[in-house]
Amino acid sequence: MAITDWPADERPREKLLQRGPAALSDAELLAIFLRTGIVGKTAVDLARDLLEEHGSLRTLLDADQKQFCKSKGLGPAKYVQLQATLEMGRRHLDECLRRGHALTNPHDTRRFLTARLRDYPYEVFACLFLDTRHRVIQFEELFVGTIDGASVHPREVVKRALHHNAAAVILAHNHPSGIAEPSQADQHITHRLRDALNLVDIRVLDHFIVGDGELTSFAERGLL
Repeated sequence: MAITDWPADERPREKLLQRGPAALSDAELLAIFLRTGIVGKTAVDLARDLLEEHGSLRTLLDADQKQFCKSKGLGPAKYVQLQATLEMGRRHLDECLRRGHALTNPHDTRRFLTARLRDYPYEVFACLFLDTRHRVIQFEELFVGTIDGASVHPREVVKRALHHNAAAVILAHNHPSGIAEPSQADQHITHRLRDALNLVDIRVLDHFIVGDGELTSFAERGLL
């Protein structure tokens, strides 16, 4: 049965308009992106097959061109369309934390840091530099490590904070293991950075650890 023959409240597009995108399953969202199915399969059927083939929506979206185009119903045009869509999403998140934007919405900060750091296969340590009104000055990835860790140098963090004339910073790094649980080393370097930045009157507002689908706040844990 064609999707157009389905009840209106079960069609992905109509469902999205009536109830919002969060109400749709991964297959329904992917079906809207695909727009059409293939012979004998609706777009939703095709989307379900693709999710089963790749294992998850994220794995499908992260596939390179060769892997993506191997799947039935996909090709270079769809790959280009997907990459453009993903890049628009990334730029939208960047604009949510653009220079001069005040951090009044913690959800935007979490989404931004997750999008920027989650998919690295190695550890990356980054900073959001803020002014006295907690408006964004700059986001910088400062240190890159291996799958096990990054060497973080407090002197360099202080130097970059002074360069940007920052009044406060938010620290962030990812755990390639996907587990966003702070280690003793994470707590130790956080306290060293906090103390070093305090010497030049720069506050550490938080330190986020980005895992796979989860994010831990040092401030919320009482670890600052």
